[in-house]
Amino acid sequence: MNGLLPKSPRARRRLTILAAVAPVLVLAVGLTLWGLRGSISYFYTPAQADAAKPPPGRSVQLGGLVVAGSVVKYADGRVEFTVRDNQAADRVHYQGDLPDLFREGQGIVATGTFRRDGAFEARQVLAKHDENYMPKQVSESLKAQGEWRGDGAPGRYAP
Repeated sequence: MNGLLPKSPRARRRLTILAAVAPVLVLAVGLTLWGLRGSISYFYTPAQADAAKPPPGRSVQLGGLVVAGSVVKYADGRVEFTVRDNQAADRVHYQGDLPDLFREGQGIVATGTFRRDGAFEARQVLAKHDENYMPKQVSESLKAQGEWRGDGAPGRYAP
């Protein structure tokens, strides 16, 4: 065992300090990741969500365009609508008031969970804030899929 340790007292001291600090750092990182596990939210477009099949109950963000004619508002405050990209669509259920700028054909990002039946249960819905802005994650996904139509109108808020 003595042959494994450095002969220099200074090097032994450094090794001892490293051996004492390393487990503390590993424990701190582990506890941080464990504490954040519930607040990490993955972003998906409908096609990406179909491919990834996130488990029911996992918090995710779903982004895309609201399909024209798909919005149904109920008297009790429930709202249902469909979000799509150019490959897939998902039905979204939401309880509460939608943002003032929520419109059919516009980009949104909804935070919530997929249910066992495949529908998306949203806790929060965010909409674009002017005609030149779309959430960055949505615009990047739409560009990658060839669905993006916003390059002709650059503005101060363009992604």
